[in-house]
Amino acid sequence: MDASNNPLPGVPCVESPFFDQLFDPATTEAETLRIARDLHEQGFAVLDFPDPEIDGLAEAIKRDLGPSFDFDFWQSEGHRQGISLRAQDAWRKNENVRRVACNPQLLDLLSRLYGRRAWPFQTLNFPVGTQQHFHSDSVHFSSLPERFMCGVWVALEDIDDDNGPLVYYPGSHRWPIYAAEHIGRRLTASPERPTQAVFEPMWRALVEAHGIPPKYFHARKGQALIWSANLMHGGARQSDPHRTRWSQVTHYFFDDCAYYTPLHSDPTLARIEFRRLTDISTGRAMPNRYAGEDIPQSHVDASINVVLIEALAGGFDPAAYLLANPDVAQAGVNAAEHFLRYGFREGRRLK
Repeated sequence: MDASNNPLPGVPCVESPFFDQLFDPATTEAETLRIARDLHEQGFAVLDFPDPEIDGLAEAIKRDLGPSFDFDFWQSEGHRQGISLRAQDAWRKNENVRRVACNPQLLDLLSRLYGRRAWPFQTLNFPVGTQQHFHSDSVHFSSLPERFMCGVWVALEDIDDDNGPLVYYPGSHRWPIYAAEHIGRRLTASPERPTQAVFEPMWRALVEAHGIPPKYFHARKGQALIWSANLMHGGARQSDPHRTRWSQVTHYFFDDCAYYTPLHSDPTLARIEFRRLTDISTGRAMPNRYAGEDIPQSHVDASINVVLIEALAGGFDPAAYLLANPDVAQAGVNAAEHFLRYGFREGRRLK
């Protein structure tokens, strides 16, 4: 099928009911077809990261970022408490992180898989396992039309059972995207900014009801995993806290969408936390668009300002914020400035 004649251009090609026409085996390169079919059927696909220098990049990233992490704290307290060590948006200062995020072959592949130009908007570098409850990224990063978001996880060293493999539930990406109204919540009415914990009982019940067993990704260094926006995934517990588990996650959006955070939005009450994002590959600010038209910036700014005012209405306690977010404290940045620039978009706890 000619993509220009796609009857559902507002659905990613890999999730379209017209998948077989969009990815005709007679005209689609074999490896692209394999990855597309895995994403369509399973919600994830594994591939070798398309950079012949990935081993060297991995070692450089570990060498450059390693000194910024408090491994002693994590081994003594953080591991037990389930705290994750991470460096968010290290691409701003580390060219190797940016190079992984902006790999041209990967961007081209994602663009073909989804039917719109892919662009990276966030990087996360982890020196240890996340130990994170399984979740759908669609509550954190969503688009209109929905599902035009994906993540790419790259192993910067070998991963096994002991140092915290990824865990995921194949086929869960096909489930509906469940938002606040489906669990009977008004997320913007809470005195504290909600976290994904409000959805976790529902996600556990869904997994049990569908009877899907978890799968674990034991990656080789240099392997990558692409996952769909709504795939249930997380980080298994790291049984050996004295080992590392270096990895890089890059999140990608696609052109001509509106980008927002459902976890902090109630759209039916005109409360949408739009995202103001930069395309890491070009350095350009990306517009929020709807049905081919830019959403007025005044509308985007007004929505964001309402969210910030309400988050801070009860008084902002810098000490409590740093205690709740030890990675921010470790970075030595101003607590209020971090919250205003990053924390509120990430759903950081205020205390």
